[in-house]
Amino acid sequence: MPAAAQHNAPKLLDELRHAIRLRHYSLRTEEQYVFWVRRYILFHGKRHPKEMGPNEVSSFMTHLAANKQVSVSTHKQALSAILFLYRHVLRQELPWLQEIVRPKAVQKLPAVLTPQEVQVVLHELQGVQLLLGKLLYGTGMRITEALRLRIKDVDFGHKTLVIREGKGAKDRAVMLPDALIKPLKLHLAQVRQMWVNDRRSGVGPVWMPDALAQKFPHAGLSWQWYWVFPQSALSTDPRTGAERRHHMQDQMFQRHFKQALQRADVAKPATPHTLRHSFATHLLQNGYDIRTVQDLLGHADVSTTMIYTHVLKVGGGGVRSPLDWMQT
Repeated sequence: MPAAAQHNAPKLLDELRHAIRLRHYSLRTEEQYVFWVRRYILFHGKRHPKEMGPNEVSSFMTHLAANKQVSVSTHKQALSAILFLYRHVLRQELPWLQEIVRPKAVQKLPAVLTPQEVQVVLHELQGVQLLLGKLLYGTGMRITEALRLRIKDVDFGHKTLVIREGKGAKDRAVMLPDALIKPLKLHLAQVRQMWVNDRRSGVGPVWMPDALAQKFPHAGLSWQWYWVFPQSALSTDPRTGAERRHHMQDQMFQRHFKQALQRADVAKPATPHTLRHSFATHLLQNGYDIRTVQDLLGHADVSTTMIYTHVLKVGGGGVRSPLDWMQT
């Protein structure tokens, strides 16, 4: 490896991280972009990206599709990472952008559980995992949106939950189901005791978005900014090295949900996100208009919400098969 490349490689990734953080992208996006840029550089023998262009990008993307057989979403993510590098770190114009072949996304019908299946799966969950499962199904939130809820986002008086900077960096409000008011209040009473213990033990402030930590340095210590679903153990902030209380990790609920599916003997390719699909489908089944469902889900385009109408066009709530017309 040339000395210049050896010297520049770590600096390039640091510049990439800086550009990502400047735009307030999530830590997960940062990790994914750094991963794909590193893979791109290694694939081409550790050549500096400044020395490469459309041919190298195309060959790498072809390698991912043909040899590694990555999914369409993974393929798009890798391409986004590389294009971000050229645009925002290397400051290069991309007149060759249109030459890069993009895979065509295949629209798949989402897996949807029946109300009875939702009930038996939730029955197999316990404690905070049960509360979280009911919250996902009862509001249609994404799991990351639920886990990032702060105390100030819960409004019992108006029976509302406010989702801050959901997908697309947009805020929205969803209903707080009556069935969850009592269990959520009991849960928050336990969470408050954890917060009190953190203050007594001198635990640092929770993570604050954007520049709020600098503008209001003590806000991260307050009850209103504490997590609704805090993690039981303290963790180290990978960006600052500070020890603090983070929210629960989504992998934990994913594991419990998978086990609940198996115990409930539900043979569908369901994930926690399936609860969101089921929420939307069941609302439409019960006569709510698609615009209302679109707002609750936080979809920018109603065409995204329309996928759930396809589920309703067949089966018990849709078109009747001609076989059932026949006299048997």
